[in-house]
Amino acid sequence: MSTAPAPAPAVEKPSVVHLPYQPDSASAARRLVREKLTAWGLEALLDDAVLIVSELVTNAVKTGCRRRMTVRIDRIDTASVRISVTDGSRVPPVLLEAGEDDECHRGLALVNRLTRGQWGIAIEALGKTVHADLRAGAT
Repeated sequence: MSTAPAPAPAVEKPSVVHLPYQPDSASAARRLVREKLTAWGLEALLDDAVLIVSELVTNAVKTGCRRRMTVRIDRIDTASVRISVTDGSRVPPVLLEAGEDDECHRGLALVNRLTRGQWGIAIEALGKTVHADLRAGAT
C-alpha cells in the first residue's frame, strides 16, 4: 500500500501574480490565495495560507527592490499547495527566535510552525524565491 499523495489533476495550473513592492500588495496576494484554495476545494488550508503569503510578501516588500515581486501558488497534489514569493534581493531571510516582548522577527518562525518546517529558499541570478508547503490534514 502506497502512502504517496495522489497527483493533482493535470488541468490545474498554478496561479501567478506580479506585484509592486508596496504594503498593500499583501492584500492582493491574500486574495489570490483565497481564490485558488477555494477553487481547488482546499478551504481547510485558507487560514494558514493567508498568514504565510502575508509574511512572505511583507518580507519581500522590506527588501526595497524596484522590480515587481512574483507570488505563485501551485497545487502539489490533491491535498497540498506550495506558496512562493520571488523578489529581486539575493539576501536570504533568516529564521530568528523572537523574544516574548519582541514585536518583530516572528514572520519566518510563524511560517516554519505553520508548514511544520516545510519551507525553503532558492537563491537565483536576479533574486530569490521563498516557498512554503501546506498540506490539508497534516498534524
